[in-house]
Amino acid sequence: MTQKKIKPPPTPHRPSQGSKDFRNRTKRSTQVTESQNTHGVAQIGEASAQPAIFLRVGREKSLLRRHPWIFSGAVERVDGAPVSGDTLVVRNAHGEFLAWAAYNASSQITARVWSWGEADVINAEFFRSRITNVLAARDGLNLARNSNGMRLIHAESDGLPGLIVDQYGDMLVMQIGSAGAERWRDTIADILQELCNPVCIYERSDSDSRALEGLELRNGVLRGTLPDNVEVIENGLRFLVDVAAGQKTGFYLDQRDNRALTETLARDKDVLNCFCYTGGFSLYALRGGAKSVLSIDASGDALRIAAENLTRNGLDAAASTRCCEASGAGEAAPHSLLRKEFTPTSKNAGRAEWLEADVFQALRTLRDQGRKFDLIILDPPKFAPTAAFAEKAARGYKDINLLAFKLLRPGGLLCTYSCSGGISEDLFQKIVAGAALDAGVDAQIVHHLHASADHPVLLSFPEGAYLKGLVLRVA
Repeated sequence: MTQKKIKPPPTPHRPSQGSKDFRNRTKRSTQVTESQNTHGVAQIGEASAQPAIFLRVGREKSLLRRHPWIFSGAVERVDGAPVSGDTLVVRNAHGEFLAWAAYNASSQITARVWSWGEADVINAEFFRSRITNVLAARDGLNLARNSNGMRLIHAESDGLPGLIVDQYGDMLVMQIGSAGAERWRDTIADILQELCNPVCIYERSDSDSRALEGLELRNGVLRGTLPDNVEVIENGLRFLVDVAAGQKTGFYLDQRDNRALTETLARDKDVLNCFCYTGGFSLYALRGGAKSVLSIDASGDALRIAAENLTRNGLDAAASTRCCEASGAGEAAPHSLLRKEFTPTSKNAGRAEWLEADVFQALRTLRDQGRKFDLIILDPPKFAPTAAFAEKAARGYKDINLLAFKLLRPGGLLCTYSCSGGISEDLFQKIVAGAALDAGVDAQIVHHLHASADHPVLLSFPEGAYLKGLVLRVA
């Protein structure tokens, strides 16, 4: 069968020529043909009595498959004078009902679906019912037996587009990334306070995607009082969480199962943890019996929390205590961060070492020094938020994986991840395969990895499967 080149669909936040043309198109005529009336379709005049989104002919297919996004290129026109955040009825070109959706005049994603039911009313009771159901689904996962931290609401995959809510013990962190969720922000906070009774609801609506959605950044307490220390306990390990300034909402809850897997792989191995953040994978490896763990991150603040986490868990009382020159600190921190000018040997007896450095440069330095490891973890930040950045991101992923393959001993394991929504699982595997080929090694996939169960993926919304990972063994 000959393959026809298919033009890819517009990607979120990526400007496309003519993407806003629908705003200048004339409103639909209020007249309707007799044949439309006889088939029971709402009269166009009636459909236009309220603000509404009308799709172009044939562009309703994704909605019929229950995909919750409506891109600007699919919109014929918007009737009325809605503002961003308003809930609008979505109709096909013949005026037939498709969904209720939150409108955003500033985004490439013109609307995000709240409900597929024509009789539904999008009000406070709608959100109370939906949030109640989502919380009940989380209870059914029985995750609380091993952790007091979990994702309670996972945006589109839980039918609440643009809304993220993470639990850390007795507090919640809420992140809003859409105009619709922004409109209902206070209502949602009140419902969460009522249903969960946290000591604090902290808002971390400060991601780059908000600017792309035309929303201002916001960071601060929404309800209650922020505790002096926020801690999550996961499989018996204790982690400090910086909810105000840490990455994402303060901790990577999505890697819970993958961290537990790392513990089972680490015994008697020299481990290298790259982009280690606050030491999640490192602590699991140490508890799993790793011979040594070198953890690298560019953030001195994150590494200071990682060192404190090490102390809290009593995993390595003799950890490396070299002074952190990179952060400008004049005194040594407990289990301190290493200086950027890393040397391959240390007189310290501890198993844990922390290195504040650019990971790409540190990997090259380790390669040049002839260092070798039995287990390497690559968990970089998001290189490609959308498919528009995929090509540039692919170069970054290939670079770090190529260097990692060269640092592995024969029989060594590479745990490599991508949290980039713009990089598909298939593309990621191809990138890693290319890195192995360039490194001159044969590698086997022994595990395909994804986010933990509290980060569900809606079947009709594959974009929700942002985290993908591979465990590979070098032959």
